[in-house]
Amino acid sequence: MRYDFNADDVFEMAEQMERNGAKFYKEAAESIDDQDARAMLLKFADMEIEHEKTFSDLRKNLTTDEKTPTVFDPNGESVLYLRALADTRVFFEKTIDFSTLESILKAAIEAEKDSIVFYLGMKEAVPDKMGKARLDDIIKEEMGHIRLLSRELVALR
Repeated sequence: MRYDFNADDVFEMAEQMERNGAKFYKEAAESIDDQDARAMLLKFADMEIEHEKTFSDLRKNLTTDEKTPTVFDPNGESVLYLRALADTRVFFEKTIDFSTLESILKAAIEAEKDSIVFYLGMKEAVPDKMGKARLDDIIKEEMGHIRLLSRELVALR
């Protein structure tokens, strides 16, 4: 059985994943003694919070069709399902090594790659009329995260 989602559903998940990312970077910052590294990780946490706001703003501009529910949900349980789905993706299914900045950056890059794969898969579950093309905005943001993280990783070497 196939379930369709709409762009609003995916933006809901994207916002939750950004909140999860901010939590990851804050925890990572607490684990590092180096003040410069800590400041960088907190900057990344702030960026995740800003990306959550960006996705929220994009979500507000969706059309009625892009927000139309795809299932009958009189009790509003689909939001809980979507949050649970977002919570089990990317940062929360892995044991992360917080012992060095390099291992943290590598884990973050891997998480961003996983999120892109996740969104590409979600894109297949969103019909064109329900905002499939809007997911490209999320994917582009995540690709930008990878570029920034990769630059920092290269600078360590």
